[in-house]
Amino acid sequence: MNHPAQLNAGPVAGLQAPHPTQGGPGKPGGPKLTSMREMGLLAIIAVMCVGMSFASPYFLTWDNIRAMLLSFSIEGIVVVGMTILLIVGGIDLSVGSVVCFAMVVTGKLFLMGLDPWTAGLIAIAASAMIGAMIGGCVVRIGLNHFIASLAFMVIVRGLCLALTQGTPQSLFTLPESFKFIGQGTVFGMPAVIIIFLVIVVVSDFVLRRASLMRRVFYTGSNEKAALYSGIRVGRVKFWVTVLCAASAGLAGVIYTARFGAATPTFGVGMELNVIAAAVIGGASLKGGSGTVLGAVLGLALLSVVTSSLILLDVSPYWQDVIKGLILLAAVTIDHLMNTRKTKR
Repeated sequence: MNHPAQLNAGPVAGLQAPHPTQGGPGKPGGPKLTSMREMGLLAIIAVMCVGMSFASPYFLTWDNIRAMLLSFSIEGIVVVGMTILLIVGGIDLSVGSVVCFAMVVTGKLFLMGLDPWTAGLIAIAASAMIGAMIGGCVVRIGLNHFIASLAFMVIVRGLCLALTQGTPQSLFTLPESFKFIGQGTVFGMPAVIIIFLVIVVVSDFVLRRASLMRRVFYTGSNEKAALYSGIRVGRVKFWVTVLCAASAGLAGVIYTARFGAATPTFGVGMELNVIAAAVIGGASLKGGSGTVLGAVLGLALLSVVTSSLILLDVSPYWQDVIKGLILLAAVTIDHLMNTRKTKR
């Protein structure tokens, strides 16, 4: 067995770099643009789109495509943070509540006379603080992410109800400059979709290429080996948890601009969609693998499924059943793939 001193020979000595198809930084030459999982998702989405074009003449219209993009663009920002957290081996069940909390804080501060931009920044900072408290519970106390975030999911939702007394806040007097980020368009393209695409491209590039992100993959792949190799595992898990909460806060601010309101019950169940999208896209619940592109494709698949079911006039109750079965299939595939790796 190697002595810890031997493992400290380099910043990641004694650790095997994640394979490119796992979404890690890969070899010095860089990872492949897409993995087999991502190519498979693209193929499934393409087949579904072709099939639905015959089943419904409305599916491939610009209005429907635009509606699908809008339906998951802001939620996709939360998916980015959740994917990175899943890679490090964590999970955050509080993101739906944090999105709502950011909306409520932005709305309350604006109604108190603060300009919405400053109110939004404070809301994002407050959301990051929630992530810091969850990370502190994980790193300092030793709780796992599931339990800590479950507790904060309830706490933060309670704060939303307490701050608003359970009453939705109408924010129709928001200035046009602020509402633009949620309702405006640039050359016919909704601004929120452009913001989403920029965040996805930048975060996917950084996750695949930045050497700093290797610590995230190494921590998720083998926490003990990462610790022996000199990586401050606790610090990595803490800051990734903060990042996930901050991304939820950003999404909450954009939702405020889009809807011009803050509802204390908004975002209930959002965490399930976000986690489902990340897992479908290849992020392992055991950590160590995943890509932003894969997670976004997973979210796109769920959006295509939802749109298809609506156009086919399927009952909303059955829509939830079908989405649940898709998630079950994704988790089962993830489990079988991990079991196969373990046997090897």
